[in-house]
Amino acid sequence: MNINPRKAAIVGCGQVGASIAFRFLQQGLFSQLVLLDVNRNKAEGEAMDLRDGLPYGAAMEINAGTYDDITDCSLIVITAGANQKPGETRLDLIGRNTEILRSVLKEITARNFGGILLIVSNPVDVLTYTAWKLSGYPRERVIGSGTVLDTGRLKQLLGAELQVDSRNIHAFIIGEHGDSELAVWSEANVSGLDLEDFCRIRGQSLSQEDRERLYREVRDSAYQIIQRKGATYYGIAMAVGRIAASIVKDEHAVLPVSVVLEGQYGLRGLALSLPSIVSRNGLQEILEIPLNHEEQKALEASAGQMREALASLALEA
Repeated sequence: MNINPRKAAIVGCGQVGASIAFRFLQQGLFSQLVLLDVNRNKAEGEAMDLRDGLPYGAAMEINAGTYDDITDCSLIVITAGANQKPGETRLDLIGRNTEILRSVLKEITARNFGGILLIVSNPVDVLTYTAWKLSGYPRERVIGSGTVLDTGRLKQLLGAELQVDSRNIHAFIIGEHGDSELAVWSEANVSGLDLEDFCRIRGQSLSQEDRERLYREVRDSAYQIIQRKGATYYGIAMAVGRIAASIVKDEHAVLPVSVVLEGQYGLRGLALSLPSIVSRNGLQEILEIPLNHEEQKALEASAGQMREALASLALEA
């Protein structure tokens, strides 16, 4: 099976897919990028627009293509699906986007594709499990963008709250990429310094009420953005670019991607977003970071919502 480690495809050229393509161009991760969309003209237009920036970016080929062009890709990013509308939760998209995903997977699995599937469409945890179930690919090769974006939101807000570079904040949002997600405050730190110790040294305070406020801002961020501009796409493009970099460069980065569970935290038969080592082969290892009692209960509750969502689907291949 011939795989080009520097060739990727994006299925779905809406605002999210196009923003991810632009991010890939900025990063210079790939030498070839194939854009696919049910609207061929849209994919061609995005490819043309992106190519206009090549003299000022990385050297690469960007073309609209068909599924026959993806067999040697190392990575396929799936963003195809209905957008979340104002007032909708991510889980409200489940029926529409499962059927779209099913049709996309039928095309991909009909080819000799041996790379990694990265699911971005929402609800991402449900669709990651669905993609793994329907594709028959090893779980290492089917991951979702998960709570990488949510974790970035937490880092950004917490950095602003503490007046410190957000890149020095180490904290995770885990569970569902959605309303039942949770912040792992018990393991949060600033460059290895426990969060409470950091606040004490700086003479700052981060009360339980402050933490709850920050968590709500993270959880509700997408709703606020969608209400104001109709969609979110820059943040997720940056998050997907980070995941892709770890895959292409074999970085072994720890990222809270959506992964199929096999007993972690006593959970299985679903996908959730958990800190995981991501490398050239996709998922290398899920890290069971310590959780306190309340966090464990919140994770189990999040898992319960995912099970209910999956139970509503017929996942026979």
